[in-house]
Amino acid sequence: VQLQASGGGLVQTGGSLRLSCAASRAFLEDDTVGWFRQAPGKEREGVSCISNDDGVTYADSVKGRFTISRDDAKNIVYLQMNSLKPEDTAVYYCATGAFCTVIGGTLLGGMNHWGKGTQVTVSS
Repeated sequence: VQLQASGGGLVQTGGSLRLSCAASRAFLEDDTVGWFRQAPGKEREGVSCISNDDGVTYADSVKGRFTISRDDAKNIVYLQMNSLKPEDTAVYYCATGAFCTVIGGTLLGGMNHWGKGTQVTVSS
């Protein structure tokens, strides 16, 4: 599967963006789709995941501000990001895989297909 993330941009603190992850084929019934991000000089971190039965997980850092959803008819997964903060600035990637889980507030995923990222910049 090929994945393409889009919807990034420059926004002020407190603003909103909606990211889209478009897949080249229908998501498989065992696909978990996740959003991850990587800021300059930092390791990649999990943001949010949605399973094939619409189970959702969020990293503590975005819980209450971000919402993940999927439209299987369009093969797209969305990430609605509200109340953005400068620390949300990163390149955001979407990926598919077998599972996501949260341990100690950190989202971890077993992902095997990754798309190109989209830049999100939040100005203070």
